Amino acid sequence: MSDARVRVPCSTSNLGAGFDCVGVALDRWLDASVRVTDGSTITIAHAGTGAALRVDPERDHLLTGFRLACAMAGAQPPQGLAFEVHSAIPVARGLGSSAAALVAGALLADAALGLSLAAANVVGLVAALEGHPDNAAPIVLGGAVLAVPDPGAGYSLIPLEMHPALGIALAIPDFETATRDMRAALPADVPHRDAVVAAGKAAALVRGLAMGDPALLAYALDDVLHVPYRRALVRGYDEVVAAAREAGAFGATLSGSGSTVLALAPVDRVPAVADAMRAAWEALGIAAEGSVARVAGPAQVV
Repeated sequence: MSDARVRVPCSTSNLGAGFDCVGVALDRWLDASVRVTDGSTITIAHAGTGAALRVDPERDHLLTGFRLACAMAGAQPPQGLAFEVHSAIPVARGLGSSAAALVAGALLADAALGLSLAAANVVGLVAALEGHPDNAAPIVLGGAVLAVPDPGAGYSLIPLEMHPALGIALAIPDFETATRDMRAALPADVPHRDAVVAAGKAAALVRGLAMGDPALLAYALDDVLHVPYRRALVRGYDEVVAAAREAGAFGATLSGSGSTVLALAPVDRVPAVADAMRAAWEALGIAAEGSVARVAGPAQVV
């Protein structure tokens, strides 16, 4: 085994109507490395946004991803490993921090042990653990991706076009949302009429991203499948979305399951939209970061 180092982006998922199947890689990064050590001890040193985490290495997503990749390839991982991680991805904010760590671990194993895993294999092993592919797919492939179940091959991964005049603004509040709580808020079933509307909005999302069409994007971002059940768990959601629209966004929605709110807007309006969303949260006494996000390339060995 050789030492290895990887760099993986964060991701936003759903984008309103693309629930559990559409995601976009964004330019906040997790850098990780691994080396073999003597003995049988596993250490994981976290810096950046994960520095305050106190997680048993055996339960750390990085090690989990590493071991899952080894198991998929039928390889035996070394007993002594030292990982170092520096992440700029906010934790529990709907920006794919868990998926990024899992992908990083899998890619470290692939690079260090020469496993030769295909990108679809990495997406599949992470999606199997998380229950959905919409974070792992863009992290592994970069850009915007549609990931749909394929009974014969796990998932079909389809790159999506994003119009160059389309920009992304984020508002990241100073509170977390737990994915398990946001999943629990969803109903087991939805009315058929809602499913029909949701299907139309998903089609509008794919076309709207490619065309940069304001009407299609506004329609697609106003989700009926998951956001109506989750919005009450994100304090200030309605005010932040309204502020984004007033500042010139086509629309805004939860990034993943929140708490971050994502807005799509003309590129020249993105800074103002990000600032307006931040200000809306701060008017409610909630500290927040407003930022301009850029579409990122794929995870890579460095």
